[in-house]
Amino acid sequence: MEAAVGPLLEALGALPGFRGGDFGRAADDPTLWALVTRWDGVGSYRRALSAAAVKIAGAPVWVHALDEPGVYVTE
Repeated sequence: MEAAVGPLLEALGALPGFRGGDFGRAADDPTLWALVTRWDGVGSYRRALSAAAVKIAGAPVWVHALDEPGVYVTE
């Protein structure tokens, strides 16, 4: 899992609006991992997830994803 996140963050980093990303153990459950990304806005985030390179690089990561809310807007 950890090895798959690098190529995903690299693909995201090549797209407009990407500010950065972090990957690590979830604070409330050490058996889970958390991938946190920061964007200029929701539009940049949505466009990035539609990019072919991100879909390809993300597939090995998203296969482990839990189906729960995962997008939060902060100011």
